[in-house]
Amino acid sequence: MRFKLVMLSILVVGLQAIFAQDASIQPTPQSVSTITENIDKPLMVRIVGKAEADNVAVELLQSLFNENDSKKEYTIYIGEKTDRAVRKYSKQIPNKAEGYYLSIDKDKIVIAGHDERGTYYGVQTLKQLLKNKTLPIVTIKDYPDIEARGVVEGFYGTPWTFEDRVSQLKFYGDNKLNTYIYGPKDDPYHRSPNWREPYPAKEAKAIKELVDIANENHVDFVWAIHPGLDIKWTDEDRDFMMDKLEAMYELGVRAFAVFFDDISGEGVNADKQAELLNYVDNNFIKIKGDIIPLILCPTEYNKSWSNIERGYLPTLGSKLNPSIHVMWTGDRVISDIDKQGLEWVNQHIERKAYIWWNFPVSDYVRDHLLMGPAYGLDTDAGDLMSGFMTNPMEFAEASKVAIYSVANYAWNVRKYDSMKTWENAMKYVMPNNYEAFRTFSIHNADLGPNGHGYRRDESWEFKETANIYLQNVKNETPDLKNLWDVQQEFMKIKMSARALQNSNYNTALVKEMSPWLKQFSLLGESGLTTTHLHVALTMNDRNYFDKLYNHVKLVKEEMYNISNTLNQNPYQPGVKTGSLVVEPLIDSVLVELSKQYTAKYGQKLPSLANYTPHLVYSNLAQVEKLPIRYLRKVISISPMLEVLQIPTGGYFGLEIVPAQPIVSAKINIGMDEFPAWAAVQVSKDGENWIDYKGELNQHKNWVGGKLTESFRYIRLVNISNKNQESYLKAFEVKTE
Repeated sequence: MRFKLVMLSILVVGLQAIFAQDASIQPTPQSVSTITENIDKPLMVRIVGKAEADNVAVELLQSLFNENDSKKEYTIYIGEKTDRAVRKYSKQIPNKAEGYYLSIDKDKIVIAGHDERGTYYGVQTLKQLLKNKTLPIVTIKDYPDIEARGVVEGFYGTPWTFEDRVSQLKFYGDNKLNTYIYGPKDDPYHRSPNWREPYPAKEAKAIKELVDIANENHVDFVWAIHPGLDIKWTDEDRDFMMDKLEAMYELGVRAFAVFFDDISGEGVNADKQAELLNYVDNNFIKIKGDIIPLILCPTEYNKSWSNIERGYLPTLGSKLNPSIHVMWTGDRVISDIDKQGLEWVNQHIERKAYIWWNFPVSDYVRDHLLMGPAYGLDTDAGDLMSGFMTNPMEFAEASKVAIYSVANYAWNVRKYDSMKTWENAMKYVMPNNYEAFRTFSIHNADLGPNGHGYRRDESWEFKETANIYLQNVKNETPDLKNLWDVQQEFMKIKMSARALQNSNYNTALVKEMSPWLKQFSLLGESGLTTTHLHVALTMNDRNYFDKLYNHVKLVKEEMYNISNTLNQNPYQPGVKTGSLVVEPLIDSVLVELSKQYTAKYGQKLPSLANYTPHLVYSNLAQVEKLPIRYLRKVISISPMLEVLQIPTGGYFGLEIVPAQPIVSAKINIGMDEFPAWAAVQVSKDGENWIDYKGELNQHKNWVGGKLTESFRYIRLVNISNKNQESYLKAFEVKTE
């Protein structure tokens, strides 16, 4: 029996070692042999095959070991499948692009790639295994499930800096991502107005340097052009595009994309788009011979916008050259990715979809950081995609949490575990303050109300405790254990914020999070003080309650000031944190305690909860879920980035609660002139409408003057007899 127990203990320890080693390889390998023992890192190695093997892989390998050409030294064999050094292992190499075979034994290491990139990835895996001066004896056969894996810098807002992009490209190499698509919406030389013009010398030099760094990390630098806002389907504009692509080729770019997303007008013509893309493909891509296949981002890039009867997607499917990739965001602009949706689009575009996943991009919820797990990805859909790109936040370091997860998913789709990968991402991005970073990220995962209706789970480990606490407060049934658990969470929030603020590790990430860390600390403070309020009221200590209530008021004022001074972007300004569970809990408890205080002492307290009674008023699905902002008597709808489709009788606006006189109104629908099809109207009851007169100012804003009567509704309505398109860049009403 004792022998069996000893053997069982050895087995458990062995399994722990296996799992520990497997967890250390990112992304998850396809096949890993059982790890039975470790060896010490060789003091000196001989590298065989370095003359033929991929240069980048060899340089990385040489950085890991001290090298000596003596045959007495521990030997590392490296090369591609036809190279002499690894030819005898060719049958062990997976017959998959970018695959590799890695074998670590007591007397040698073999790194054999299916191709050069495969060899490089084999060395990257070796680098990850080389920890604590030891190496496991192991055999790994590995390859990616999805051909193109990476990031599309395609968000609206502040583009990444040069330093951000350098850090990203190195991160991609380390995590076996092979694609970076350069397409920031606010680069005027990628998009209108200057897509026809060459980059100025400074910007061109920076792109060339980025291309070189991408090559050093085996990343394809894809330069995207976005001509759709003002393209003319003429030979002249076609030649402008060819000249621009040639100029980028001279900078070293060997991968290209053409974007026609988020546009209206003549640029949306599928026949013309296919004709142009085929021309570029036939007369540039294929002629050069060293450029990877062209990528198209279509206008109808998600299912909810697709009109198959109108024929846009089927036209692309039948007319585009078969080698051209077609990007796709899913069933909606912001969407999970599932097998059913991929099967639907693939039949129409007649090829595998090239996914543009709009997560963790936050350009439509810019007051939030999206730090939660990357879930909603079908693990049975790997063979239905030709590419998988994540669209990140403008915060490059913070985005690495989700990018790390996407690297894992796209490499080994069936084995993807979103929660396990997220935990590993926390440790990878912030190893020195993992617990604090984890606490922050758990409570900064949801997007809040938004026009796309896309939400994420948040505060999942605290949610049940929070709900029980709120019910206890409402029922006036104290539960000391539950109260203690709530107080501990608020203390953890407060201390985590401080730990991250004082961290000297990954200071770029700390800087990006700074506004949210300040708010997060105050959130913990307000929550902790609110629980003390609860105790004071339960103990009938009115004086202490009054002091605490005033303290919460001061904390709330500080949070308000942060939200109105930091992160003041023009779309969703402010700083929101813990918005799904923690902040609503605090506000709900404050409301309940205020009621109980009034009932007990006969005095009404000023409200400290965040609340606005005003509502979006619209019959358009694209608009009705947009959040409202109310600041200094100005009620505004959160702007949209996409084209707004407005049918006859379609409208969008505000419901002002209660009805009030209107001091002024500002509307911007992205047009040089205010269109005849649009009317701005006001109403007291939502039934009887009168026109609200205004004029377009020099900033292309429609501006309306003062209305002394009180109105409850204001809207812009399509009064024409056909569907219209516009943008929603601003809709603001100032009240008395």
